[in-house]
Amino acid sequence: MQPLGGDEWVAAYESARTGAFRVLQKLRDEGVIKGWGLGVNKVEPLEMTLDLDEPKPDGFLLAGRYTLLDHDRALQRLLPAAEAQSVDIVVGGPYSSGILAGGQHFEYQKAPAAIVEKVERIKSLAAQHGTSIKAAALQFSLAHPAVAATIPGATRPSRIAEDVAAHAESVPAEFWTALRAEGLVAQNAPVPHA
Repeated sequence: MQPLGGDEWVAAYESARTGAFRVLQKLRDEGVIKGWGLGVNKVEPLEMTLDLDEPKPDGFLLAGRYTLLDHDRALQRLLPAAEAQSVDIVVGGPYSSGILAGGQHFEYQKAPAAIVEKVERIKSLAAQHGTSIKAAALQFSLAHPAVAATIPGATRPSRIAEDVAAHAESVPAEFWTALRAEGLVAQNAPVPHA
């Protein structure tokens, strides 16, 4: 499928809303499927779907929009609304295209200088607190109560073991406090409990 740029997604969304959404809800109501939802890399279509009276989704895949580097917009309305309506969120791309896991890409291209600088600041705080940026990135994305799971997007099989280790790593509470104090994470973003 070709990504939709600009506002092209609005027409595709409207087509799905009046067609596929209704069919999927009917199939769920008949017990043919257990649930349905959307997978996107924009917050807006998910917010619009939650605002509908009918049909009602069961879950969403939100790619790249609830990470250490990009989470403010999702925190404004989407995640609180999803939590209130018991709609599960699966976070795709918690490593922001790899920059939060040792790579050089953000948004599927070479990271701009401002992002590299922000990542370096996060890495520095992580090192000061004896934790890895990869663990921080993964655990941050999972900390919001609306988030049911995350899809890290391993580039090779060995990365799966790294993700499991990052999930299990102990990230000190002081690290999250330092991130907030430095303005590197939103004040209202839930963080993991140490």
